[in-house]
Amino acid sequence: MDIKREDIKHLAELSEFSLSDKEIDALQGDLQGIIGYISQLDELNTENVEPTYQVFEMENVWREDEILPQEADREALLALTKETKDNQIKVPKVL
Repeated sequence: MDIKREDIKHLAELSEFSLSDKEIDALQGDLQGIIGYISQLDELNTENVEPTYQVFEMENVWREDEILPQEADREALLALTKETKDNQIKVPKVL
């Protein structure tokens, strides 16, 4: 696959990058090298190889949600605050 200057300019425009001619030339060479390196994978024979979706056998470990009894009650917790209003903690306005 050949990367053209127009391709680099189009990608830069989509990404809202401004590139100089020198940067375009450097990026063109870099992308050409990257694609060439990745295309080496096309030479591998993967005919009898199953796709790998996950390297490790992993599964979600679920636990039941439990509501544990708390030793503090609402009144005790509200008593620890500086200011309350309508059984709620009053805090400074944040904008």
